[in-house]
Amino acid sequence: MSLNIIDLIKGQLGSALVTQAASQLGESESGISKAIGGLLPAVVGGLANNSDNPVVLDAISNAPSQGILGNLLDLTSNNTWVQSLLSSIFGDKLGGLANSIATYAGISNNSSSSLLNLVTGATVGAVGKYAADNNLDQSGISSLLNDQKGIVSSLLPAGLSLASLNVGDWAKGYKFDNDNDAIKTSPISTPTPTPTAVSNEEPKIEVTKSVADGGTFPERPTTSEGGSIWKWLLPLLLLIAAGYFLWKQCEKKETTTTTTVAGDSLNTTTDSSSMQNDTATTMTTTKVDENIDLNGTALKGYKGGMEDNMITFLKSGSYVSAADDAALKDNWYNFDHVNFKMGSSTELEAGSQGQLENLVAILKAYPEAKIKIGGYTDKVGNEANNVKLSGERATYIKDWLSKQGVGAQVTGADGYGSQFATVDAAATDEERAVDRKMAVRFTK
Repeated sequence: MSLNIIDLIKGQLGSALVTQAASQLGESESGISKAIGGLLPAVVGGLANNSDNPVVLDAISNAPSQGILGNLLDLTSNNTWVQSLLSSIFGDKLGGLANSIATYAGISNNSSSSLLNLVTGATVGAVGKYAADNNLDQSGISSLLNDQKGIVSSLLPAGLSLASLNVGDWAKGYKFDNDNDAIKTSPISTPTPTPTAVSNEEPKIEVTKSVADGGTFPERPTTSEGGSIWKWLLPLLLLIAAGYFLWKQCEKKETTTTTTVAGDSLNTTTDSSSMQNDTATTMTTTKVDENIDLNGTALKGYKGGMEDNMITFLKSGSYVSAADDAALKDNWYNFDHVNFKMGSSTELEAGSQGQLENLVAILKAYPEAKIKIGGYTDKVGNEANNVKLSGERATYIKDWLSKQGVGAQVTGADGYGSQFATVDAAATDEERAVDRKMAVRFTK
């Protein structure tokens, strides 16, 4: 099985770089990610089409000595060697490629061109490092690139095809199977027409699907081969799935997770369904808000969620009886609904303000209570950036609360980055979601 060099490159284009590129180019992180997803197979395909091009082979061979991978963001500005390489690969179609990706991803043409430089640098750098690590000469690099023609055929993201790139004939060498469909007519055996009878049959239209080398596409099964069984099996499967979903909805089982960590983030009490995903800082849960009693006022929140736990603590008299801040610092309450837009410290997701308003109501009902805001990230990315982002988010919430008239009760806002993260950076995004959150604790 051939090596897929895109697997070598993905590690260079992670979430931290996406965040930095979005900030540097003034674009959304989702737009940057979408553009990179379209550019990466295009660049790999372009290199594969030029596997014998001396300019390409020299660039890859010299990449390790130039330290390209350590300065990818620098490539977003005009870079002579990258521009020369791209011109050699794409020629006068370069602008069309950048413009089409800009339209697909919803970013500016300038940003698309900058990302094309970055992705090209990451690709050349990653392949160059692999070649150096495995003692590949230029002949070996050429063979590696040539192998990609049969691999990249399935890598274009949904909604983007080579036909939409408008880059001309150079795309034919990519062997992307979703762009070489051909419509052709096939001859039909009919009786020779007589002078008194003319055939009105239209020629049959046959769609021929091109394939990657050595591959074939299965024919669609006939009704006798399997179509009839799906007429009853598919509805049955859908019915079973719907029944399972309704059963899970009715179950409404609540759980509470207590995490003990050393330092200023101890004994965090949270609803297990409130884990947040910082990639888009969104929350998924099967639970619904209920009325939480705040001294006769109903707040919408989870039973066992942030509001419920904070109010229970205050009603118990535990806050009043706490001698000092040391007695309170071990208990943090995770926000269930407060989520920031991906990579932002100033834009909240829709639905976040409601829980912040609940917090304002709690503080006004207990004017003697004081709180501190904390922000946390997982272990992925540059730690300095993680601390900065989490701190800015905590400060944003503190400032927002001050504007609501409870600023005197908010004593601080700190970002802890991944200091208290417990899940390894190599874990899945879903597993690391437990470490990404905003929280609040009582202080004196």
